[in-house]
Amino acid sequence: QVQLVESGGGLVQPGGSLRLSCAVSGTIFRIYNMGWYRQAPGKQRELVAVIKSGGNTNYTESVKGRFTISRDNAKNTVYLQMNSLRPEDTAIYYCTFMNALGTTPLNEDNYWGQGTQVTVSS
Repeated sequence: QVQLVESGGGLVQPGGSLRLSCAVSGTIFRIYNMGWYRQAPGKQRELVAVIKSGGNTNYTESVKGRFTISRDNAKNTVYLQMNSLRPEDTAIYYCTFMNALGTTPLNEDNYWGQGTQVTVSS
């Protein structure tokens, strides 16, 4: 059974940092492109960052220079290091498998974790 478990969220002041983790089990993690999405209340889900199986990365414009996506294939885990956090980064963050281009989820209906809440507030 494939599982994705996100962790590492919390309450942080503007300018602070958090490191999110997504532990994947039940599949051959290293062959998949992985992505972090976020969804704020009343807003559509947004793709934040992608890391391909070969290590190439892409970011949405609003997080470039502040967020870093990485992966540890030995631990079947993908990370999202978030620095210089802003109130507009507040959302639930999810990880999932991405398609070959790294542009959309591999499966829209499955293979999502429970998410981890990130709240940026003073």
